[in-house]
Amino acid sequence: MSRSALINIDTQRSFFHRNYWQEDDVPAFQRAMLELITGCQQKGVPVVDIFHVDEDDVFSLASGFVTPMPFLRHQPAVSFQKHVHNAFTDTGLDHWLRVRDINRLIICGIRTEQCCETTARVASDLGYRVSFVSEAMLTFPMSWKGVTLDAVTLRHRTETVLAGRFAEIQTVAECLESLECV
Repeated sequence: MSRSALINIDTQRSFFHRNYWQEDDVPAFQRAMLELITGCQQKGVPVVDIFHVDEDDVFSLASGFVTPMPFLRHQPAVSFQKHVHNAFTDTGLDHWLRVRDINRLIICGIRTEQCCETTARVASDLGYRVSFVSEAMLTFPMSWKGVTLDAVTLRHRTETVLAGRFAEIQTVAECLESLECV
């Protein structure tokens, strides 16, 4: 059995209904995500789906949008709902991983600099080895104090602050190559 798990964060329909949703990077994201999921499953790595749930609007369970994006067809080993930015707080994820002796997490999903980065930091602090596959992540431009950071800049910034401290930054190919076959 693999000691790795793929953590797919917030790849849910809720995002389609946000005013910042853009299709520009979606085709590349979908290709990378599907390649990563397929490769992990072929190597016996369990896929864990994480869904963000809020009381408001499109992230509420009542909205009907807290479901996988349509391009995802995999059957996850398990799914968890989170109510904060990281996938560990009050979800049961840490327990599920430890019972299975999983010590390496491969992180992918939406949004690179928010829930994916926060999960990577918490995972590292909990002692997991983290592979951050930002090629299989999606984010959108953000503005603050009159300055807008595009998705490429946000991705680079996130990789910069995580690399060598909280995670190993890998492409899909590098990640899959590093996995042992079962």
